[in-house]
Amino acid sequence: MGRGVVTLFLCGDVMLGRGVDQILAHPGDPRLREGYVMDARDYVALAEAVSGPIPVPVGPAWPWGEALPVLDEAAPDVRIVNLETAVTSGGSFAPGKQVHYRMHPANLPALTVARPDVCVLANNHVLDFGRAGLEETLDALDGAGLRTVGAGRDADGARAPAVVPLRAGGRVLVLALGTRSSGIPPGWAATGDAQPGVAYAAGPSPGAAEDVVRRVRRVKRAGDLVVVSVHWGSNWGYLVPRDQVRFAHALVDGGVDLVHGHSSHHPRPLEVYRDRLILYGCGDFVDDYEGIPGNEEYRDDLRLAHLATLEADTGRLTGLRMVPLRARRMRLEAAPERDRRWLCGILDRISAGVHVDPAPDGTLTLSR
Repeated sequence: MGRGVVTLFLCGDVMLGRGVDQILAHPGDPRLREGYVMDARDYVALAEAVSGPIPVPVGPAWPWGEALPVLDEAAPDVRIVNLETAVTSGGSFAPGKQVHYRMHPANLPALTVARPDVCVLANNHVLDFGRAGLEETLDALDGAGLRTVGAGRDADGARAPAVVPLRAGGRVLVLALGTRSSGIPPGWAATGDAQPGVAYAAGPSPGAAEDVVRRVRRVKRAGDLVVVSVHWGSNWGYLVPRDQVRFAHALVDGGVDLVHGHSSHHPRPLEVYRDRLILYGCGDFVDDYEGIPGNEEYRDDLRLAHLATLEADTGRLTGLRMVPLRARRMRLEAAPERDRRWLCGILDRISAGVHVDPAPDGTLTLSR
């Protein structure tokens, strides 16, 4: 008899730094080095200008808002987030970058309240405050009992999988990497000579796919499910480059059960290939972008909680539910019906080979 199904919660970028950090109980240094904004509190003012006052200081659950009841009801077996910020009270601003994110370690309850099983760190902001900031981030997350993947104190640590045991037996293995196209500087790569950094690939090339597949085959054993989390691509637009598609397919061909893509500020197409789910871009989830003008046609205020159900014994996708949410006052709330319909129509139009349908409970479902 099989072990039934495993439900995974996946989302895109969780950015609890900068403006979000400022509304929490222990705000860090608000100074910034951006072209137009020099104080993180200005992002709070932008959000309040479009959505109303934020009751500062807010509790740790505030940024997640209605996402927390969604997770409680769904009770996923594993929760995977892309944590797109350094967690540090110090460090130096990384040179050559226009935007720097950090949250104060004392604000970590705003992450642990969501009970993530895996925090992906292979992204273009985890070293925003240098290698010292990364090491403090790793120490802080480890001290909070959180698993990390995609960054480490050397190449082996950055490339090692996060391992989540399942109650019914077996494990979920999460591997992660980030590419240059998402804005990761090549110099951020972790190296074998004890240089902290991220698991880095110049691009989604056949060689990079082969490297991931080799790592998967070294660690995967009977009863395991494998997720590969990839930070790639530009911020805006629905086009998925062919090299990303080939890369994702090569991962599935090599034994990966789900590809978790992120970096874009809005959802991108999804695909089912050989009965495996590929999310090319999950979009933002928690951040301080509310009120920033530009690219309004992509509705980056709308967010998706992805709940994927996989056969425990085979990794085959059996279902995908997506819960639409909306960011207001730096808090996630249920998306109104017209916004759910809009998001459903976009995802259905841009995702080849599958259909995205509205469900009576307000979620979006995948059909083939």
